[in-house]
Amino acid sequence: MRIALAQINPTVGDIDGNAAKVAAWIEAAAARGADLAIFPELCIPGYPAEDLYLKRHFNEASRRAVEELAPRAAEIDVLVGFSEPAAAADFRHAHNSLAHLSGGRVAGVYRKQRLPNYAVFDEQRYFIPGADPATADIAGTRVGLTICEDCWVEGPPAATEVAEGAELIANPSGSPYHRGKGREREMLFSGLARGYGAHFAFCNMVGGQDELVFDGQSLLLGPDGETLGRAAQFEEELLVCDVGAAPGPLSEPLPDLAEVYGALVLGLRDYVAKNGFGHVGIALSGGIDSALVALLAVDALGPERVTCVVMPSPHSSDETQGDARTIAANLGVEALEIRIEGAMAEYERALSPSVDGGGVAAENIQARIRGNLMMALSNEHGWLILTTGNKSEMSVGYATLYGDMAGGFAAIKDVPKTLVYELVAHRNAIAGRELVPASVIERPPSAELRPDQRDSDSLPPYDLLDGVLEAYVERDQGREEMIAAGLPAETVEEVIRMVDRSEYKRRQAAPGVRITPRAFGRDRRLPITNRFGN
Repeated sequence: MRIALAQINPTVGDIDGNAAKVAAWIEAAAARGADLAIFPELCIPGYPAEDLYLKRHFNEASRRAVEELAPRAAEIDVLVGFSEPAAAADFRHAHNSLAHLSGGRVAGVYRKQRLPNYAVFDEQRYFIPGADPATADIAGTRVGLTICEDCWVEGPPAATEVAEGAELIANPSGSPYHRGKGREREMLFSGLARGYGAHFAFCNMVGGQDELVFDGQSLLLGPDGETLGRAAQFEEELLVCDVGAAPGPLSEPLPDLAEVYGALVLGLRDYVAKNGFGHVGIALSGGIDSALVALLAVDALGPERVTCVVMPSPHSSDETQGDARTIAANLGVEALEIRIEGAMAEYERALSPSVDGGGVAAENIQARIRGNLMMALSNEHGWLILTTGNKSEMSVGYATLYGDMAGGFAAIKDVPKTLVYELVAHRNAIAGRELVPASVIERPPSAELRPDQRDSDSLPPYDLLDGVLEAYVERDQGREEMIAAGLPAETVEEVIRMVDRSEYKRRQAAPGVRITPRAFGRDRRLPITNRFGN
């Protein structure tokens, strides 16, 4: 039996466009002699379409698209994910369903049973679970039908389908990326394949959707747990394999830093493209964070679609400003320079004597002047402004509302500061030259909002800070647990206070690419008004 795993990049809500893509890939699979083409979970309506799934007419459009696709499956069997209108609806109006197209018609429908409701998933809000397993006889092979989470734990429906004679378990999925997720999935499916003594075909979608990235890396595994086919990460691919024959194509997984960098590039590229932006703007300071955002933007969009803006103040050092101009030149992007001394003086005049010219308010005014200028350029030219704050800063509120937080997309908001340095060094190594000068990597980080300012004046060292943040934000550890693990008590208490009091800021931050298992936003949802002492 020859199967084709159609690892495609759908767009949420573009039902007609997604159906046209599926039709084209069915034709490509048939041309390569496939008996069965498997498409990702919910690829017709897109995933996650959030409250669109609560609209009955949205689900009806998804169902019609599947019915109109059926004639394309005259000579090939097809499994395609869609949101199916529910016959007996409560507040929910849909099933997360898989249509089996065969002989030019919809031959059957399987409805997802295990609806995840953790981390970024809200499927119990949207879908009514199915109750029945389903198998189909295709090209002499009995195929068990499942959808994503159905296979993340042992038991029904896969166990039931194997007991009914299924030799191949098809698992169309929309499995979002976080660092190391591909290895986790492959180990999971390898264990399932061995445990059931069956082939497993995992077909994942690829692409960016708001804050999520789907990394692809679709798989075919044999009954002994061996990986017989593996698609690439972060790229559309038609993976064609012969079940029971020699292994098919096996794309090598990307090394760790290349994987993270690839996720960030894809998430940024798709956010820009799917939302119709033609150009992005970046406030380039000469620091490490804006340097990484500029690298990502150029790799995602090309230098011709990126403009970097240098906005020196009296506190900006010659070194950082020189580095900013060097980075822009190295990347081949347009560079604008707008000095802000005059605006700072006007603000000081207007606010005096109500605001002390040397305090935090004056520092934040500089950031807000820059944010104002970037948004003016956005209004004038239609640019999407990319903010440059990292996860460490967003965690502890080391960012200015309506200042450096002003913008439409926060490309590195889930990237800890220590990882920012690693990714810049990685990109320099790939280039074989210093796209970002060594001085940017080696210089102590500073917001440069007052003379001789250093981040370390306000924050613990980043290697220590990131360790505390990983424990508190990503693992939900409490104060005593962190201290018992060897983290300094004073630092733990300080970081907890900063994280908790900055929740209101994070609610106002731009969306950004998720690369960790616990990103701010969809993953971590805490009340702003909160007196729990942690």
